[in-house]
Amino acid sequence: MSATGSCCVYDGVTRNPVTVTVAYQVIPGRETEFHSWGWAVLRASAREPGFLGGGVLVDGEAEWHVVYRFDSESTALAWENSASWAQWGARVEGLARETGRRSVQGSRVWFDSQADSPPAAAAPTPPRPPDKWKLWFVNMSAVFPPVLIFNLTILPFLGGVNPLIRTLLLCLAVTALVTWILMPRLQRFFKKWLYPPLQALRGRHKRRTA
Repeated sequence: MSATGSCCVYDGVTRNPVTVTVAYQVIPGRETEFHSWGWAVLRASAREPGFLGGGVLVDGEAEWHVVYRFDSESTALAWENSASWAQWGARVEGLARETGRRSVQGSRVWFDSQADSPPAAAAPTPPRPPDKWKLWFVNMSAVFPPVLIFNLTILPFLGGVNPLIRTLLLCLAVTALVTWILMPRLQRFFKKWLYPPLQALRGRHKRRTA
């Protein structure tokens, strides 16, 4: 540990630091977005007075934890009651649901966590988005079947309809099927193929937990 890091930890010990763990249930298929959100929150909290470090951990398929540490209960509460935290909380809606929160005072929990995980300064960068050709393949897999079915079963009966109306009906039907039915299922089915870095992160965390 560097000299600067030692000073920060020593100062945190004397001021009775607080470690907060917030648990989230992540919507299937939105793990990478939540992972990026979690590290962005920690970068924002790092600009607040008293911040000591933090991390984003995953336990199981959808249980995630955002952990952050401040040098006192007052600085932790100041961050949690800030407008910035409220804005970040609004951004996570649609990605995950908060399921629990735990706050622990003292130093032991911090040193224990440092023995099991890298410091926040060495935190891994969020997994990059999937390759464009992979996204193209998944999108084609979602769009092609309903377009084919619509052309074979519906369009023959709409030959006398205005082309603009006919195209609009096709687009409405296909986009509805893709958005609410096909794409969520395909994202879950191809999740390990689309986001291999995220699966590697899960594997490392599961091995460390075991």
